[in-house]
Amino acid sequence: MAFVIPTPPAPVLPVADSDGLFPVRRIYCVGRNYADHAREMGGNPDREPPFFFGKPSDAVVPGGGDIAYPPLTSNLHHEVELVVALGGGGRDIPVEQALACVYGYAVGIDLTRRDLQAVFKDKGQPWEMAKGFDQSAPVSALMPAERSGHPSSGAIWLSVDGADRQRGDLAQMTWNVAEVIAHLSAYMLLAPGDLIFTGTPSGVGALVRGNRVRCGIQGVGELEIALV
Repeated sequence: MAFVIPTPPAPVLPVADSDGLFPVRRIYCVGRNYADHAREMGGNPDREPPFFFGKPSDAVVPGGGDIAYPPLTSNLHHEVELVVALGGGGRDIPVEQALACVYGYAVGIDLTRRDLQAVFKDKGQPWEMAKGFDQSAPVSALMPAERSGHPSSGAIWLSVDGADRQRGDLAQMTWNVAEVIAHLSAYMLLAPGDLIFTGTPSGVGALVRGNRVRCGIQGVGELEIALV
């Protein structure tokens, strides 16, 4: 049998220093996984169970570059995050086995239409249109875990037009990577190709057209985007 419409291209990420490509199956995101960010968003900084939301896989922007400023917002925010790429999966994965599922790590930006998110929150409606829009998930080239190890600490930072906006450390995550994977696998059957955005430190803020954003994570890589 043949497809009745053209097959959409598969979302992929480059692998650092390689001609290999990583196919993206799903994108999951962890909300408020740094206490200081939870505080700045008016949330509880205590160690509560993590909560998750998603982005469509084709929201990924491999390697960064130009990002079109999205419609229906005047308050687009940046959130730099460690991204986990799964090479394995399963359901109800024990914490002590979770890191064995990781293929590698990358730097990502969870772009957020903050004004729409606030409206949806007030109405008790889903966040999807505030988080899962076109080009809302720029991600750097993947660094295989066999080269980087599994980072549990290290600087995570973001600047806009050369000025520091976000600066933290991976050690500040409320739930570490293994714990995030274990919690998420209780909700969903995880599989190779899944990406997990693991939360952002404090300092999130607005972007405007023309801004150039650089961000990075120690031992993982860097990412640059421009709002056009």
